[in-house]
Amino acid sequence: MTVVASGTTALVAEVCTDTGRFAALAPEWRRLHGRCRTATPFQSHAWLHSWWMSYGVTGRLRVVVVRRGGELVAAAPLRLVLRPLRTLVPLGGSISDFTDVLLDDGCRDEAARALVAAVRKAAGGALVDLREVRPGGAAELLHAHWPGARARLPDSACLELPAAPMDDLLTRLAAKAAQRVRAKLRKVDTLGVRERAVPPEEVATALDSLLTLHRLQWSGRGVTPEHVRPRFAEHLARSVRLMVAQGEAVLTEFHLDGQTVAAELTLQSPSLAGGYLYGAHPALRERKVDVAAMLMRASARRLDGSGRAVLSMLRGNEPYKHHWRPDTLHNQRFLLARGTRAAPLLWWCVGYARGRRWAAGHVRGWRERRAGGH
Repeated sequence: MTVVASGTTALVAEVCTDTGRFAALAPEWRRLHGRCRTATPFQSHAWLHSWWMSYGVTGRLRVVVVRRGGELVAAAPLRLVLRPLRTLVPLGGSISDFTDVLLDDGCRDEAARALVAAVRKAAGGALVDLREVRPGGAAELLHAHWPGARARLPDSACLELPAAPMDDLLTRLAAKAAQRVRAKLRKVDTLGVRERAVPPEEVATALDSLLTLHRLQWSGRGVTPEHVRPRFAEHLARSVRLMVAQGEAVLTEFHLDGQTVAAELTLQSPSLAGGYLYGAHPALRERKVDVAAMLMRASARRLDGSGRAVLSMLRGNEPYKHHWRPDTLHNQRFLLARGTRAAPLLWWCVGYARGRRWAAGHVRGWRERRAGGH
């Protein structure tokens, strides 16, 4: 399906529904990703195409792209779901911490308007539900330009630190806490732990090691079920090798006494980097190694001089992350509907989401009061 958007320069929009055609978009998609300042690693072609190969449903691909003079200037990586409502949702699913669209910084507003027109046509009577959009994301412009019913809701909490040397990050802590972290890092060095970045040709083997360490780390404590499924491993093997080669990911191994004792996968875009998955052998805990401090120092070293401004701790408000006194941000959810038929569904979704949020807050408050003895 092709539409032509009006404006000073003709913009041609197309909906890609074919997996092979989506694969062929890789070179121009990567160029657009580099020209979109709000892009996160989860909008890279390597990540999204691999996700579709592992998790996609045949016949449901709806990738909307806009070109100007043959060059890609906007993209909305979407798919169709039928339950509980007919909806267009982003590719990437629950294993992606951020979703968004891509807009060329050189014609951001114009591209957004053309993308709105194309997404509206692609949606027909379906809702458009864009979840987990990072604050400041390009999808904010889709919401701003959308002519039909629309809503913005808060989504998951994300924690962030500035990209800074480890010594600067330690100044965020209380003096005694910072001293303890320094002592723990000295112990890591005394033990002789060494780190190295895995080259692309070794990624497959290193990922197997990472997933094994991840399972060992969470043994008996409830590992995330998706992290032990074959499709997740296949997705990582496909995507991460390309992302490492393209500078969109770093896979780091930590060695002690000739053995790999920890590994971490960091995903990165021009503006941010985030530790996505790590694994550590239980023997490190037995030797009193502070794995979190070791990984944080490695992340700070990688970011030094990279030009990236943010060290993201990604989704989740886990207490251990707050040790570093990060800034708390909330992702956004944008609901968009075309015409009167889809509008009631949108407002039903808004009410349902707000009700769930109220109920969760009520239960959380009750548990806090109970724990406090009130």
